[in-house]
Amino acid sequence: MIEVSGVYRTFTLGDSEVHALNNVSLDIEQGDYISVMGPSGSGKSTLLNMLGLLDRPDRGRYLLNGVDTQALDENERARLRREEIGFVFQSYHLINRLTARENIEMPLMLTGVPPRRRHEMVQDILERLGIARRAQHLPNQLSGGERQRVAIGRSIVMKPTILLADEPTGNLDTKSGAEVTQILEDLNREGITLLVVTHDAEKGERARRRILMRDGRVAADERDEQVA
Repeated sequence: MIEVSGVYRTFTLGDSEVHALNNVSLDIEQGDYISVMGPSGSGKSTLLNMLGLLDRPDRGRYLLNGVDTQALDENERARLRREEIGFVFQSYHLINRLTARENIEMPLMLTGVPPRRRHEMVQDILERLGIARRAQHLPNQLSGGERQRVAIGRSIVMKPTILLADEPTGNLDTKSGAEVTQILEDLNREGITLLVVTHDAEKGERARRRILMRDGRVAADERDEQVA
């Protein structure tokens, strides 16, 4: 599904060069559940941004479902991102003037899904995520856990094959964080490929595959043994 080979990404900060990704190679299969861990500045978020087609590597190869993403122009990358990838961020990135329902509905509106079909799809997600009663509330009227559920709803409404989550429970209390983690794991069990960047070692250990980043490199890549 995902093939990353010899990828580099360097940023210039003042007079210094920072090697955010340094010869990274990964193969990711459909349905994988992967945590990406490591200290601040190790390249975790840069890796996620590259996999999500939000950033381009300086060199190396990234194939997504057999498509060489380096050869795509920005419109083609946006289309592939819209069709294949969902994002969940620590800070939610909701539109404050839109209700919970409207935030989830936004990707459908942008792609021209008819109103009746949009309503049906969004209602299904609201009910599944347990926030149907909060559908008409604005983000500032919702708890952190509810806002993250809205963000997850928005990320999956287009039925992506890959879900990229960058510290999705970082701003949540323990109970809300556990509920959000359960939602993400349920989606993975249904077949979505799930990559979670986290500083929380306990949450990271829940993944079936655990990648440790250090100084822009993959320092360790551990997998649970498959049960026959």
